[in-house]
Amino acid sequence: MSQKIAVATVSGKAYYLLVNELKQRKLSFLSCLPQKPISPSVQVVITTANERHLVDHPNVLVFDPESDPSDVVTRALQVIQNKTAYKEVTVGIDPGKNFGVAVLGDGKVIKKMQILSLEKTVDTVLMELKKTPSQTKHVKIGNGIPELAEEIAARLDLSLPRDVSIEIVSEAGTSTLRGDGFRKKVTDADSATEIGRKNGTMKPRRN
Repeated sequence: MSQKIAVATVSGKAYYLLVNELKQRKLSFLSCLPQKPISPSVQVVITTANERHLVDHPNVLVFDPESDPSDVVTRALQVIQNKTAYKEVTVGIDPGKNFGVAVLGDGKVIKKMQILSLEKTVDTVLMELKKTPSQTKHVKIGNGIPELAEEIAARLDLSLPRDVSIEIVSEAGTSTLRGDGFRKKVTDADSATEIGRKNGTMKPRRN
């Protein structure tokens, strides 16, 4: 499969951060030197401000190594999906000892992660919804631990805009996958992805 994203930098720090983020999202990419010709299959190039003038490509995103690489990778995804904004963004949450969080744009995974605390999970959901443009936004929370799901819903209800829907979703079928006759445990982030794709019970928003 041809790579649609290229990382063009000689900055060790920038390269490490970008590659780590791309691999975490399981996105294929091409590594190249900024001054070298870019493959025709590449739709967007990520580089640094100091190297921007060396890159000959119509779609170039500049990454600051002191910033969060997830932001520029999300923007790169929007470029290759030909989207300036999504119709629908959904955040799925799998509560537990660790918290799985998945962000879906029009049904496709933008990013997914595992978080260690409830507070950080709530902050992450608020941040991801704020920085990801879309016409509608939804939060779907797994009900595996009902008290924890209700606590997350209550905290988000206090902070989210009124037009963001909050649903409690059954976790049935989200924590195991079946393939070749075997069952295997999936990660909390994978479970959050499945939660984000299911329909649940809408929570009334406070007035």
